[in-house]
Amino acid sequence: MKKILSFLLLISLIACKDDYLEFDFTDGNIRDEADVWNSDRNARGFLSNVYFGIFNRYNLDGNGSMFSQASDEAVNSNLSSNINIFNNDTWGSLRTNDDQYVNMYDYLRRANMFLEKSPGSAITPATDIPRLRGEAFFLRAMFHFELMRRYGPIVLATRSYKLSDDLDLPRNSLDEVVAHIVRDCDSAAVMVTPGGLVDQAAGDKGRIGQTAALALKARTLLYAASPLNNPTGEAAKWQRAADAAKVIMTLNKHSLLTQAVLPNLWNYGSQAYNAEVIFAGQTDNNNTLELNNAPISYDGARGRTNPTQELVDAFDMRTSGKPIADPTSGYNPANPYNDRDPRLALFVILNNSTFKGRAVETFDGGKDNVPTNLNSTKTGYYMRKFMIESAFWGVGTAINVRRPWVIFRYAEVLLNHAEALNEAQGPVADVYSSVNLIRTRVGMPALPAGLTKDQMRERIQKERQVELCFEDQRFYDVRRWKKGEQLFNRAVTGMRITRTGTTFTYTRFPVETRIFSEKMYRFPIPQAELNRAPKNLKQNVGW
Repeated sequence: MKKILSFLLLISLIACKDDYLEFDFTDGNIRDEADVWNSDRNARGFLSNVYFGIFNRYNLDGNGSMFSQASDEAVNSNLSSNINIFNNDTWGSLRTNDDQYVNMYDYLRRANMFLEKSPGSAITPATDIPRLRGEAFFLRAMFHFELMRRYGPIVLATRSYKLSDDLDLPRNSLDEVVAHIVRDCDSAAVMVTPGGLVDQAAGDKGRIGQTAALALKARTLLYAASPLNNPTGEAAKWQRAADAAKVIMTLNKHSLLTQAVLPNLWNYGSQAYNAEVIFAGQTDNNNTLELNNAPISYDGARGRTNPTQELVDAFDMRTSGKPIADPTSGYNPANPYNDRDPRLALFVILNNSTFKGRAVETFDGGKDNVPTNLNSTKTGYYMRKFMIESAFWGVGTAINVRRPWVIFRYAEVLLNHAEALNEAQGPVADVYSSVNLIRTRVGMPALPAGLTKDQMRERIQKERQVELCFEDQRFYDVRRWKKGEQLFNRAVTGMRITRTGTTFTYTRFPVETRIFSEKMYRFPIPQAELNRAPKNLKQNVGW
């Protein structure tokens, strides 16, 4: 599809039909609006096209960048990657990355057009129209949410505007934006297929269901309650977020996968539409993720996502269940990966890990740590999460895998519930229950009794860091917690590993110095959009 570059055009009813009706229909010849809404197939196809606004976050730039590399989770092995503008203070309104401003308003216009036109369309049977409109309500809510978590208060796009309308509009307040997203989620939840993926017909799996709408509502309310957006700490906002997550839990339509199959949560070749996934984007069939992120000695892989020592340190000890900084935890710096939370080995490739049938060598001079190779690990680690070892990209026939970007999963719902309830009521029994479900599914001890509210907050935040690593959560979590200056404005480190005979020695070392300042809690509005709405749009503070 052509990318429409003007904010004015994106939220308008486009005069040039060659732009706004260039969709991937089978015949490829539709140029008249009436031909869309007078056809069941074309009207349904219009909505299907709106789904393309849902992100795939595995490869943001075509060269393996991910948002984890713009947080303290990882470093990009390509040190000239544009992702680093988030880290080195070269970000700005004239140099943006993944701002999505234009893209989201484009898809908001499409969602609004479907909501306006579908009641009088030729969709058959007509009884399908409410369900399809419910999907459009969800998509409109999702696109507004993506704008809100980047820019804060935004201009709500609640209808398809005409070119004759005044489009230099003021932003709505954050509370107004949240309320609108919640209303759209509530509308979607009662209109789409009830329940979760298990309740959807085979041909509808992957479309929006009730629990997806509820999950978006719960996440939105969690963001609204967080310190960035709730500076006075109103407990009622936290309680609303906790209640919204609890609704999903009470429906009992989703559950956690066992530790044995957890690595396949993202593998739709073997675990398609599994019980932990609530909603996911389009399922790609390729091996690009492995090519971009596997260690460098594996058929020319690029090793892009290098986990930091900060992330590795967040994984507790398995037997004691204690953080490694606790002197009674059992942590041994001479054998740092021994007896750790099993998720460390599931999500991070460590020195001497087995990958594709042989040991990975990230020690100095090893096959996967070659300084003359610009793609070599910068931290002593590679990412393992999401990757499927059966994928093949070397000489010979490529072996691809079916993998979506998972947008909502049940583990996040449990963590959302625990965080919000702890802030609203303190560390009550239900807070422990939600967190412990996630810990015990991988054989980790339950959290110790008697934690204070502050101690529980710290444990929940670290549990999110571990469980949701590389999933686009940490970048935004640290911002909504208002902890950017503490966690992102410092060096990230790696582990230098030297081998003497069969003995390894481990030394932490600084990899990159990162910069974070107050303005970076929000994205800058692209300057081109400010130029088109000079009276009311206004730039975010500090940019």
